[in-house]
Amino acid sequence: MELRRAAAALTLACSFLLLTSCLARRRVITRGKSAPTQTLLTAAKADLLSRIAAEYESIGSFSATVDMVPSVGSAIKGRITEYKDVRAFILFRKPEHIRIVGLYPVVRNTAFDMASNGTQFRLYIPSKNRFVEGPNELTAPSPNKLENLRPGVFLDALLVTPVDANKEISVPEDFTDEDNAAYIIHVLRNHAGQLTLARNIWFDRLNLRVVRQVIFDPSGEIMTDARYSEWQNYNGVPFPKVIDINRPKDEYGVVITVVKMDLNKPIADDKFVLTQPDGTTLQVLGTKPGQSKETGEPQAHTPAPRQ
Repeated sequence: MELRRAAAALTLACSFLLLTSCLARRRVITRGKSAPTQTLLTAAKADLLSRIAAEYESIGSFSATVDMVPSVGSAIKGRITEYKDVRAFILFRKPEHIRIVGLYPVVRNTAFDMASNGTQFRLYIPSKNRFVEGPNELTAPSPNKLENLRPGVFLDALLVTPVDANKEISVPEDFTDEDNAAYIIHVLRNHAGQLTLARNIWFDRLNLRVVRQVIFDPSGEIMTDARYSEWQNYNGVPFPKVIDINRPKDEYGVVITVVKMDLNKPIADDKFVLTQPDGTTLQVLGTKPGQSKETGEPQAHTPAPRQ
């Protein structure tokens, strides 16, 4: 009887070992397109904040040739329309001077020319013979989503500004699981006596590069979701080759891919001056096209000279 019990126990134990060996499965965790063998980097909050500040301070100006893919629609509504093969030239100089010239696909005629000093912007649209000027911030959205694109969107997304310890509170998070390996810096601000989430800055733990920045409005809704990839060195300074900017509330976005980049070379003041061409209709935001700033009456303009 004792031998039978011992044999039964041994049989049960062997069966359990065989069963568990069949059910157990070793799985190698890979995140994104990285190699199976991964070494995740570690960093404290102070280190991450220092990286943001160092990368921001390393860039004073740049001149870039880029390919743009503007899009309208949203993932929420389930439809996004992209416009491919738009070549553009971007000039930037700190603190907030920017000029962007976009060219139509194939023919490469000027589609738009936009310049801003950080507070006011001017926009020339040759196909509509229209010249627009007004504040950087959007006040009255247009039904045409792409017409709502403002210089401030690019200024917010092209460079990640450092956290201002005098005005902002930063809280770190380690967001690492089977699918993700990221550090997130949550940036909070005081708005009307309450702390609100201003933005999130994401770092890839494989290389500690900034891969995403999400900017929120005071109510907590996403204003800008910018993603950065394919970081490269231009003139010895790191900069992302691809910047994917999404504006979910405004239902438009643009993917910028750097073709050529010149960093920290002098850019003259006149490069940021956009003058209204003769024969164009002036539209001051807040008025109807062709109205003057002071009276609201149609503004006279000089006919375009004959060619």
